Amino acid sequence: MAKYAGIFEELLRRKPGVIQMAPGCHDSSMTSRRYGPGAFSPTGSRFLDLQLFADGEDKTEEPTPHRQREARKRGQVMKSMEVNAAVNMLAMVMLFAIFWRYFLNGFTSMLRHYLSHFPETEVNMLSFGQVARFAMEQCFSLAALFLLAALFIGIAANVMQVGFLVSGEAIKPQINRLNPVEGFKRIFSARALFELVKSLLKITIIGVASYLYLRAQFPALLMLLGQEGGVFTALFQKVLQGLALRVAAIFLVLALLDFLYQRYEFKKSIRMTRQEVKEEYRQLEGDPHMRARLRERQRAIIRQRGLSSVPEATVVITNPTELAVALRYRENVDQAPVVLAKGAAKLAQRIRELAAENDIPVIQDPPLARMLFYQVEVGEEIPEDLYQAVAEILALVYRLQEKERRQRFAGT
Repeated sequence: MAKYAGIFEELLRRKPGVIQMAPGCHDSSMTSRRYGPGAFSPTGSRFLDLQLFADGEDKTEEPTPHRQREARKRGQVMKSMEVNAAVNMLAMVMLFAIFWRYFLNGFTSMLRHYLSHFPETEVNMLSFGQVARFAMEQCFSLAALFLLAALFIGIAANVMQVGFLVSGEAIKPQINRLNPVEGFKRIFSARALFELVKSLLKITIIGVASYLYLRAQFPALLMLLGQEGGVFTALFQKVLQGLALRVAAIFLVLALLDFLYQRYEFKKSIRMTRQEVKEEYRQLEGDPHMRARLRERQRAIIRQRGLSSVPEATVVITNPTELAVALRYRENVDQAPVVLAKGAAKLAQRIRELAAENDIPVIQDPPLARMLFYQVEVGEEIPEDLYQAVAEILALVYRLQEKERRQRFAGT
């Protein structure tokens, strides 16, 4: 409408009669019907929509919220196993660094028990069972803290990535997995090759980092020869803890990179083709009759809301009793008249009543009222082909209002 700014004001300044379209203007409604919306640029030159030649089978569209919900129900979520392993390893290293004396004391007490009781114990099946049961109990008591912490941290790492989700789709038996051809495709696929390269790279990086660290600590380890057990234990714990923290930090950095890659692959895997988007829209919309009733109800709500804007109208054009359309035009503000409200039957009567209550002129023009009612929605500007007719009515309204003001002035 920017091109036609000022044309309506020019029409108002002219005398009612035959008004020609300004040079360079064309019938946009005819253009839209013939070539579709947007077939011409504002200067009238035709342009070609290259999207029409796009491959409809390429998954170029972002997934809709419905597609994302369906994928989540099937258990298809973005998750990096490397993040789970890295977080778990880092937590275990920190846990060992905090409770290492607890494990050392437990191991020492178990070793002391064996050294003090085993020489006096007669070797038979009964004594062997007792020794084995005692060893299992001691090992489980020492490892229980690690096992419970690993279980809790593993669950927490999964929840942080995908939220709380329970889906049985992943454990359902799938016949196609028994197909050896499909199995070979999975083994020798690009994703399998990527996982192999990723594992080799991870092992190489961790191996190099561990070698460099242990080589730097080797002179200190040589000094342990001939030292007491306490000195050996303290230094060995320090070296082992330093190595574990470095390996865990490398694991965490690699896991973050894998997380970004897995997110990219997941978004790519659930992209949709344009045809899939259209089919999903049709399915979600449901029955055509229901859509029609819904649209009619929405239009009714819009028309009812429009009644509150009738007092702002400049003129009301009627049919004279069947239809009513309230128009607003503010000079130097509106580029063209805007439909504030429209209605038929009882709603038209209500619009006329509101116009009478607010001293708004009511003009009877059946052909124009029908065109405005059926062609223009509430809140839209009138089309260019109705400029002349509406301009003549507004010019008449302005003359009547000016005449009325002069009569009141003369009467005073």
